[in-house]
Amino acid sequence: MTPETAKIAELETWLQSKEGEQLEFKAATNNFHFEKLAKYCCALANEGGGRVILGVSDKRPRAVVGTTAFDQPERTRKGLCDRLPLAIDFEEIHHPKGRVLVFRVPFRPLGTPLKLDGIYWMRKEDSLVPLSEERLREIFAESGHDFSADFCPTLRFTDLDLAAVEDFRRRWITRARDVGNSRFAQHLATLSIEQLLTDAEAAKDGQLTYAALILFGTRQAVGRFLAPAEVVFEYRSTEAAGPAQDRQEYRQGFFSFYDELWNRINLRNDKQSYQDRLFVLQIPTFSERPVREAVLNAVSHRDYQVGSNVFVRQYARRLEIDSPGGLPWGITLDNILDRQNPRNRRIADIFTKCGLVERAGQGMNLIFEEAIRQSKPVPDFRRTDRYQVGITLHGTLRNPHFIRFVEKVGQETTATFDTHDWLILDLIARDQKIPHGLQPGAQRQGNRIKNPKKAPIASPSSCRSILSGGVSSRCCP
Repeated sequence: MTPETAKIAELETWLQSKEGEQLEFKAATNNFHFEKLAKYCCALANEGGGRVILGVSDKRPRAVVGTTAFDQPERTRKGLCDRLPLAIDFEEIHHPKGRVLVFRVPFRPLGTPLKLDGIYWMRKEDSLVPLSEERLREIFAESGHDFSADFCPTLRFTDLDLAAVEDFRRRWITRARDVGNSRFAQHLATLSIEQLLTDAEAAKDGQLTYAALILFGTRQAVGRFLAPAEVVFEYRSTEAAGPAQDRQEYRQGFFSFYDELWNRINLRNDKQSYQDRLFVLQIPTFSERPVREAVLNAVSHRDYQVGSNVFVRQYARRLEIDSPGGLPWGITLDNILDRQNPRNRRIADIFTKCGLVERAGQGMNLIFEEAIRQSKPVPDFRRTDRYQVGITLHGTLRNPHFIRFVEKVGQETTATFDTHDWLILDLIARDQKIPHGLQPGAQRQGNRIKNPKKAPIASPSSCRSILSGGVSSRCCP
């Protein structure tokens, strides 16, 4: 196949494709205005890059009609590159039915929307329109701007809750001692509040950041400077609409209420019983560790420039946590366990310093692992969209035999499991098919469990006896 034949074959593929994010067809039989071409290139760049194809009818069924526009495409490309900071390129395709001119438009720089004649362009159906304010805000957020590191104008140290700051200090000291840094712990105990917050990067040169306000601010200060930085708790005993049986609004620094929030959840946290031979054991519907991790995620990853609150809604057997702003740039529901991109890095770093976050960026992994250990459904993200992250922690214990199996396998073996290993065990326990991408991990798990040197199970048959209450014997191939 010659290069020209290959181009024609590729063009035929484009003709069958949808005109959408990557392709823009224009007949341009005799001419096409340069300014209009430049605007389409700007819009395509803002939408992820793509191609403007001239000489093809823009209505289905598409056909090559040929174009005589831009008979010196090198000059046209130079003009486009002068107007837009992009490496735009072109190619001419000599189709039997006429000349086709294709301009290839790359993706705009990350976090930088492009504008032409003072307008950020995008396409809407068959028209060119300005980018919406919401979309502009999303693009600017891609660059990783940390709102929590910005200085909060006129916020003063007198606007902070000293008890919340001291709670942070105590936790940071404890964390330093736990990692064997007693000298640093002693140093922290001697610091003034201003120096403590400076060392924590919540302040600089006497100016306080939004992280300081969100984590340590008084109720009055949070209400005055950033009212949406509020966590609202509701308890509902039924699904019926109407007022909640209990509602509490925490418009104050996080360090002044996070323990109270857990205690309020724990007030109605019933225990579920299961029998292990002669013993009746109990598991709480909501375990403290994953609940705290989910709340920490909501506080450190939400978008504080969106005018809504974090909501924590407790029901008898589930806990719903909604935080504004959607998933951070680069994070999807498919990669949420493998990638980290904290929207408010300064807040996340402060949580890590004082030990509230055990491992930076691993909170979601811990939530998944704890749910599977206790034979509860994995977290549910069905309420997540571009405007909010909605996570549901289900508390119903599904299979006591799986819990006994995990205990029998033992701490020594499970300590080597990563989150994907736990996901495999969960799929096997529910007799679900293991996706292709997880199958190598499934084979490793089978070897671990069957090998008595690596696990305290003597044989596959003893494993099957543990699982005889309903977990599939495929746990032990």
